[in-house]
Amino acid sequence: MYFQGQEVFFDKHDLIVSKTDLQGRLTYTNRMFLDIAGYSEAEVIGQQHNVIRNSNMPRVIFELLWSTIKTGEEIFAFVVNSTKTGDHYWVIAHVTPSLKNGAIVGYHSTRRVPSPTTIRNVIIPLYDKLKSIEEDSTDRKTGLRNSIAALSDILKEKGVSYDEFISSLIKDD
Repeated sequence: MYFQGQEVFFDKHDLIVSKTDLQGRLTYTNRMFLDIAGYSEAEVIGQQHNVIRNSNMPRVIFELLWSTIKTGEEIFAFVVNSTKTGDHYWVIAHVTPSLKNGAIVGYHSTRRVPSPTTIRNVIIPLYDKLKSIEEDSTDRKTGLRNSIAALSDILKEKGVSYDEFISSLIKDD
């Protein structure tokens, strides 16, 4: 992965929190979200959460994330985000549906610092492979389908589900 700008870090005791509506528009961000992303609250509330999306993220991860949370399930994912100035930062995101009277009314995400070793040795090589598959395909839809198949094959080869794979990588450093 080639990243523009600098990598930005936050403390392992800090949590980045955001909430969105059903369409992924930000309805809440905590101070840490604003500080690391470099935005003011007025700049992000009402905007799509992907305002911080980094172009190096494989689309398959977001496809998996959205398909999971829309069913009412939670998901953990390693994500690289972009700041307003073009820098980047890695997180391990825990995304859950927000419920009211049993109905999904939005989504809540809490992010914390991932292990740098896991990012460097596992996630970046995996995401490079998935992103390359997406970009080398004839169109975006085919690229996503091929990337989904590749991720599925990788997990099958390891004999684990996506959740089991991610759980095996989460470390408290």
